Amino acid sequence: VLQKGLKENFADAQVSVVDCPDLTKDPFNFPAKGICGKPRIADVGGVPYLIPLAQKEKVYDLNTVAKDIELPGAFILGAGAASSRVLGVNAELIPIVQTKSEKKPAVNGSYFAQINPANKGCLLEKYSSKYTDCEFGLLANLYASEGQPGKVIEVKANGRTGELNFVSCLRQTLEKHYGEKPVGMGGTFIIQKGKAKIHIMPPEFSACPLNTDEDVNNWLKFFEMKAPLICQPVIVSRDPGFDLRVEHTHCFSHHGEGGHYHQDTSPDSVQYLGYFQPAELLFRIDRPQETHLVGRD
Repeated sequence: VLQKGLKENFADAQVSVVDCPDLTKDPFNFPAKGICGKPRIADVGGVPYLIPLAQKEKVYDLNTVAKDIELPGAFILGAGAASSRVLGVNAELIPIVQTKSEKKPAVNGSYFAQINPANKGCLLEKYSSKYTDCEFGLLANLYASEGQPGKVIEVKANGRTGELNFVSCLRQTLEKHYGEKPVGMGGTFIIQKGKAKIHIMPPEFSACPLNTDEDVNNWLKFFEMKAPLICQPVIVSRDPGFDLRVEHTHCFSHHGEGGHYHQDTSPDSVQYLGYFQPAELLFRIDRPQETHLVGRD
């Protein structure tokens, strides 16, 4: 299903089932070896807690989320907002956490990307270099598993010929094929070659309400960042009525760039390599009572 859809949007695409590579090794350097074992997705909070105006009191903990999704000690990947209570500013969080279990403390391999106060560029830092908690704020889309080795879906796609970004292509392909049946996936992929359009939220939350997508895009800071970028996507083919964010991807790198992935900007030369696992369960945590569809891309 995925290969057929990707070939409509990329010059070359190959999808196969392989053994998950050891994710503790380069370029991932994750705290867990794989993305297998009781795979599940959690959509926590939501964009309505960020816009039109930020509800800064909305703070969560990845260790608590692991218990809420009935998988204490889970290995969690995904995309979310950093806790402004901890950082003192607004920032993108790239969560990569082996949550705490009865036997072991949490291992936080997360990154966070913020606007560099010195030059207004991207400042990407390892979370554990400054903080010891596993907090996040406002919203997150998370893929959780036991972090075990096992069989995964390997996706290779080169040379983008269509309009859709890599993640949207995967999601829309699933939606087209499975229709009413929601299919969720998570994992990691690398933009091996090329460049990508990435945003980072400003350090200050907007003082005036952001009421349209145009307002949001004028507020966000956009950058072109270079490969290799290691990305953590969470995808659900369609929302079965839980006010989900159906796709959300954050990325980091080893050259100081990272943030929220939108699209590659070098379609001819881009190369994607990803490892995914379909989720068995979906958890919706602290769903906003009042909602809207602004700022969801």
